[in-house]
Amino acid sequence: MNEKEFAELAAGHALHALSDADEQRYAHALADHPQWQAIADDDVETAHLLADASSTAAPPAGIRAALLAQIATMPQGDDAATPAAADQVHEVEDPLLRPPRRWGRTIFALAACLVLLAGLGFGIVALTSQLTTPASVVALNEIQSATDAQKASVELESGAVATAHWSTSVGSAVLVADGLEPLSDDQTYELWFVRGDEPVPAGLFEADAGDATALLEGAMHEGDVIAVTVEPAGGSPTGQPTSDPIIAIPTA
Repeated sequence: MNEKEFAELAAGHALHALSDADEQRYAHALADHPQWQAIADDDVETAHLLADASSTAAPPAGIRAALLAQIATMPQGDDAATPAAADQVHEVEDPLLRPPRRWGRTIFALAACLVLLAGLGFGIVALTSQLTTPASVVALNEIQSATDAQKASVELESGAVATAHWSTSVGSAVLVADGLEPLSDDQTYELWFVRGDEPVPAGLFEADAGDATALLEGAMHEGDVIAVTVEPAGGSPTGQPTSDPIIAIPTA
């Protein structure tokens, strides 16, 4: 076992999250490498700070929304344990929650989120949902929950159906498509906000088995037309559409 593997076990041990088998691995590794005791001690101290903060620190106003915004962009899988991810959590946490030097590992970054959200009555299930739900689906749910939520649909000649969902108060839009034709490897679908006569690039997306739920990048303006073109892989090389739109949905 290397030091990195032990550090992950130590974090789980401090949070009482290890299985019996992993607890044994942790104990054996610590016995074989007593120089790693400082790692274990730091993690225990961090866990105690989290426990104390959850009962004594009042979460600042607006921190729930800020945390959810950070979680929606938090990298998944192996990349989640980068220092940048930990720094994002620091930007919205209460100073009382600032633990010692090993705060950077993902498990404690998520634990900090959990402490704050639990204090707001948000709970583990909702936190897990935010970590696993695509940003486009999170945005779609937010739009549909808005009092000014609107939508409009168009049917393509191929029989595909595309529906734009938007909200002026939320300031974003999501396109949901069903039955889009598959593209070759050297092509991609590109989203646009058409603002008057000016097309504004709004991101690329792929259709999985013809279906797609795509969040348009950037802020939507009232009256924008939501459009889709087929572009070369990587998007339009000029920043302007290189083909006629296959989807155009007015929002006014």
